[in-house]
Amino acid sequence: MEINIPDVVAEVKAVFEQYEAALIGNNVDVLDELFWDSSHTIRYGVNENLYGYEAISAFRKARGKVNLERVLMNTFITTYGQDFATANTEFQRQETGKMGRQSQTWMRTSVGWRVVSAHVSFL
Repeated sequence: MEINIPDVVAEVKAVFEQYEAALIGNNVDVLDELFWDSSHTIRYGVNENLYGYEAISAFRKARGKVNLERVLMNTFITTYGQDFATANTEFQRQETGKMGRQSQTWMRTSVGWRVVSAHVSFL
């Protein structure tokens, strides 16, 4: 298995940046699109454990646009072959200064790269 094939890294970086822009802009449609539509998808959040695409989508729709601005630091994208990747980053909320971290597992699907597992927590 080849690690960090340059064009695959570029693809995942682009979709990661698309996700980040949607997150800060609270674009729920794009956030929903970028999660794998499966009962196997998991998102562990700061105060919630979400199992399956439907639960993740419902959470996004219910959450307000409050304190979403943040600055990313120490972002690492690693690809494994052509179809699997991880993205890990630290962040600081601009409004509160609170520090956190985020990890995502990405998989290439027939409709493009999708998050299959995610974790967000504060330090």
